Amino acid sequence: MMRRAACATLTAALLPTLLGGCARSLLPEPVVSPALFALSGESEATAAAAGPVATARTLIVSPPRAAPGFESSRIAYARRPYEIEYFAHNEWVDTPANMLAPKMVRAIERTGAFHAVMGSPTSAIGQFRLETELVRLQQEFSTTPSHVRLTLRAVLIETTTRRIVASREFDARTDARTDDPYGGVVAAQRAVSQVVDELALFCAASVR
Repeated sequence: MMRRAACATLTAALLPTLLGGCARSLLPEPVVSPALFALSGESEATAAAAGPVATARTLIVSPPRAAPGFESSRIAYARRPYEIEYFAHNEWVDTPANMLAPKMVRAIERTGAFHAVMGSPTSAIGQFRLETELVRLQQEFSTTPSHVRLTLRAVLIETTTRRIVASREFDARTDARTDDPYGGVVAAQRAVSQVVDELALFCAASVR
């Protein structure tokens, strides 16, 4: 009898704790907002190559395409070849391809090789059209320190004849100062700056 009374007392004492634990387990987990990062990669390096503004030469920059796995705003990384992973709580504010487009336009404008450089969509018809594909943008942990790899494929086309004037693949590898997502983001800015400058000079040289 005393044992049953003791058990009842113990159950009564533990009941609020047990109910509280159950209630907590039924509540949804708090949502963690991802850290958002932008691609800057702005550089004035191509301005030094600018000459007299060309007359009549116009260039339409088509929206960059993205290879499978790099078409979203998720920040990609790789620990071994052929496998793409994504950071859980770190993202770009937009897709890398969308963020690259205006940077390419500004860098090509600074070369002075074209009378006008316009992003697409536009109703204008340019003498030339630039088509690009983002092949990869990822932080790679196969080395110490880790590094960011950016690869961009470009094709310059003469609009009226649809003739390929020139094509090239640009590849940049920049070391990350820290082996974490932010270190990769900072390294990506340098990679973007390098590739965009090289792309601008490539376009200018191809039409001169």
